[in-house]
Amino acid sequence: QVPLVESGGGLVQTGGSLRLSCLVSGSFFSIYAMCWHRQAPGKQRELVAHMTSGGNANYADSVKGRFTISRDNAKNTVYLQMNSLKPEDTAVYYCNVQVSTNRGNLGYWGQGTQVTVSS
Repeated sequence: QVPLVESGGGLVQTGGSLRLSCLVSGSFFSIYAMCWHRQAPGKQRELVAHMTSGGNANYADSVKGRFTISRDNAKNTVYLQMNSLKPEDTAVYYCNVQVSTNRGNLGYWGQGTQVTVSS
């Protein structure tokens, strides 16, 4: 198993910032891709940001220029820096990683962290 522990969510006013963290632990060789998704009440889960092992990042149009995905290999941690937050960013945010293990390449999800942006 590869447990993911997310943190950093909370309540923030419009225009504020938050940084989400996703600690990847357990037995694996490397993280070769990572994503952040979000799900707002009554809506489908959507991809917010994605980064490959080579460092190429892609973002949903709705967050481009405001959100930044990054990683700290030494800490096995993935981050999502969120700036200029809007009420429509309110959602549960989920970390998803693809890791290489002795059982092959596997994907894991975090438990989710709530982000609420007040107007």
